[in-house]
Amino acid sequence: MTIDQTHFDVLVAGGGQAGIVAAICAAEKGAHVCVLEGAPRTHRGGNTRHTRNLRPMHDGPLSVLSGIYDEEEYWDDLMRVTKGKTTEDLARITLRRSPECVTWLEERGVQFQPPLGGTLHLGRTNAFFMGGGKQLLNALYRHAESLGIEIHYDAMVTDIEFDGDEFKSVTVGDKVITATSFVAAAGGFEANIEWLKEGWGDIAENFLIRGTPYNTGGLLKLLLENGAQKIGEPDQCHAVAIDGRAPKFDGGICTRVDCVSLGIVVNKHAERFYDEGEDFWPKRYAIWGRLVAGQPDQFAHVIIDQKAIGSFMPPVFPAEKADSIEELAEKIGLDPNALSKTVNDYNAAVQPGEFDHTELDGVHTEGLKVNKTNWARAIDEGPFYAYILRPGITFTYLGVEVTEQAQMKMANGNLSKNVFAAGEIMAGNVLGQGYLAGIGMTIGNVFGRIAGNEAADYALNR
Repeated sequence: MTIDQTHFDVLVAGGGQAGIVAAICAAEKGAHVCVLEGAPRTHRGGNTRHTRNLRPMHDGPLSVLSGIYDEEEYWDDLMRVTKGKTTEDLARITLRRSPECVTWLEERGVQFQPPLGGTLHLGRTNAFFMGGGKQLLNALYRHAESLGIEIHYDAMVTDIEFDGDEFKSVTVGDKVITATSFVAAAGGFEANIEWLKEGWGDIAENFLIRGTPYNTGGLLKLLLENGAQKIGEPDQCHAVAIDGRAPKFDGGICTRVDCVSLGIVVNKHAERFYDEGEDFWPKRYAIWGRLVAGQPDQFAHVIIDQKAIGSFMPPVFPAEKADSIEELAEKIGLDPNALSKTVNDYNAAVQPGEFDHTELDGVHTEGLKVNKTNWARAIDEGPFYAYILRPGITFTYLGVEVTEQAQMKMANGNLSKNVFAAGEIMAGNVLGQGYLAGIGMTIGNVFGRIAGNEAADYALNR
């Protein structure tokens, strides 16, 4: 990293959506801004590179969203997935300022597309980026560069200096960089297996990391060591059941398996362990990583038949395929008799009803230890298919506590005078547990804008 100037009005650590949005907002207010991105340019953007959409509230149809998605429904969805573990004032701000997200991004060059259908059920709730997260990042970085924002890659923060509650400087390599205000937007610690073990134990060795390998939590640890107030638990995270053949790091969204609600999921003993039809997939897909993590050896298999093909977005890896359940069991290393019994018992328990995967159809099973409450139909039409599942960690929820102005709180009860936080490093203020599809990007956008504006106002004495 080559950097000549060592003092800025606003210094941003982290180059994902939250960080670059904060930098843009600060620069648009007239601040001299620098962004420190820990990854190389080719891998810039943190987990934003792998995203597809964000979830905005809206009172009527938009060009990229259908129908209405009002605050009451959004709040109910958030309560359902977090089970009430949220900071209400910050969550309400996220929801109420989410309608601005699409227009704000479009005005800075980001393009959107009509949403996807199928098992995702997101046509009314989520706005999809044309070209995904990389297109969003490229557009925002182009805009940032046009504003004169200084951007440095391979610029991982290795030390931070405070004077009491006031930020003074960071160290990057052999450089000490000072700033009048500082925005922490460097993500969580999901790529730090040793830190994950503190919350999960040794089973964390079997976790796959969906996103960037550069989110090792270095900045978060430095902030906590310097007196920041932490929020969230070390074992709470956005954890998805992904294809078990995915790479250890950086597999991204193409490794997600979206057919769970169309079939059954069994563990290594060929036993079902949870209701696959509990709710629409975007409200439940993020619980399955934790569910699989709780199974023996941290893996499971989703089993579907020919009827499900074409109704979900296939992951990058093809399914194992066989003409019979017994043959399929042998291919995936399960006891053929055990899997056959599980499937037969499930089929016998399916109750009559009209299957409709676009609705909570109530087509269910009865008499099983674990019943399926929606979309239960017999697995009886070959060929049969199986996808292996492992826990895929997207981002962690342990982070720093903030105010409504994105100002970082200190453990001594004070506010940091000039530190603001946005994105995954503070998402635990809104997400105490669970996840709602697209809300991570909404949190990053809303609090990125708040943090950037507040940091600029402080730096420019406004």
